[in-house]
Amino acid sequence: METYKEQFIDFMVRSNVLTFGDFTTKSGRKTPFFINTGNYSTGAQMATLGHFYAEALQHTFPENVDVLFGPAYKGIPLAVATAMTLANSFNRQVAFCFNRKEVKDHGEGGRLIGHRLRDNDDVVIIEDVITAGTSIRESLPLLRAAARIKVIGLIVSVDRMERGTTSRSALAQLREEFGIRTGAIVTLSEIMEHLHNRPVDGKVVLDDAIYDTIVEYRRSYGAAI
Repeated sequence: METYKEQFIDFMVRSNVLTFGDFTTKSGRKTPFFINTGNYSTGAQMATLGHFYAEALQHTFPENVDVLFGPAYKGIPLAVATAMTLANSFNRQVAFCFNRKEVKDHGEGGRLIGHRLRDNDDVVIIEDVITAGTSIRESLPLLRAAARIKVIGLIVSVDRMERGTTSRSALAQLREEFGIRTGAIVTLSEIMEHLHNRPVDGKVVLDDAIYDTIVEYRRSYGAAI
């Protein structure tokens, strides 16, 4: 596993973004782990997070990317932080834009803020975690209505590796349904491998009992691939 992946997993634990216990996802599934990027709350955390997303984008999309799109609301700071890191650390000038939840009917109007999309722009969507892919399905028509752009892919922080609306993972479904590439900073398997009985700042957050619970959860909801 690449060093930046291990560092990202520890960073999520330290930021109280990756936690273990009894939770219910938006889809109604009972899950023994939860990832809440809404807990990032400082400038230092966002700068670090932007670096990890930029690393993943460098790996998945080494070719030209014109625009990063961050779906409201959690995707907005993610796209901005990633664009800043790409400029400052990788000398890649990538624009960003994001959407309003409701159409603005005065001033410049419209749903999109930031870069004004142009025909032939190659766009990558930046999201936190995908379970069913609902926000992506809502974003694509919005982006394609703005210009004849090409959505080439999606980057998320964690691939939960669980079924979407079929036996395939949500990311695999999106790849097949929309013909886009998908990438994640880390996968659930990598999290389990790295944290199992390993202390972070002196505390084991993924012991044998929790590990077994996640294994059981994956038997119920794990994706075919």
